[in-house]
Amino acid sequence: MGSYFKIKILPILGKVIILFFVLTILWVIALRFTNPPITYLMLKRGVERKMMDKEWKIDRDWLDYAAISANLKRAALAGEDANFMTHNGFDKQAIMQAFERNKVGKSLRGGSTISQQTAKNVFLWPGRSWLRKGLETYFTVLIELFWSKKRILEVYLNVIETGQGVYGAEAAAQYYFKKSAKSLTKKEAALIIVILPSPQKWDARRPSTYVNRRANQIVRQLNYYKIPE
Repeated sequence: MGSYFKIKILPILGKVIILFFVLTILWVIALRFTNPPITYLMLKRGVERKMMDKEWKIDRDWLDYAAISANLKRAALAGEDANFMTHNGFDKQAIMQAFERNKVGKSLRGGSTISQQTAKNVFLWPGRSWLRKGLETYFTVLIELFWSKKRILEVYLNVIETGQGVYGAEAAAQYYFKKSAKSLTKKEAALIIVILPSPQKWDARRPSTYVNRRANQIVRQLNYYKIPE
């Protein structure tokens, strides 16, 4: 059995592993230059809506990085990833803070960076398994290696779930404020970012006390953040 494994199985396994690395690296490089057409989460949410007898809805409209309001870019960093410009995909300080907060039972807010969220949203499926987390780490390393910070933030702001059947900055701006993401005010941008942890539950048009307070905090911090140019 041992010799059969070495002679037959190991070569096949080696080829599969090599093929995996080649294909995933090419996939990441391709999406540096082309925009992802759809994500697993979009399809999943669409199916869930149909199962609840709701209309099929994937509302999204890609907006190039230069056209997105600087207010929204800064709000994303202020609300989601303060060290985005300096970390290599993983923010150890944020991870430790999230661990401590979760350990003492405070509000569960993860330590995922914008890079990690982008890797998860574009290349993977929702979930909490060790396999998915491992793949998220792998794809985070790849996009930090092959994409620029500018590209990572552009893709993030175009694929994130921002409401029920609503994805990305442009669709969110149109849905909540009847305007383009090109012209979001500081408060409007902050409100969109604050609802990201629970876009199925929270609404930027009718913010709860918490959402409004958190948005005001982000507004006060915006000028401190440098964004990719």
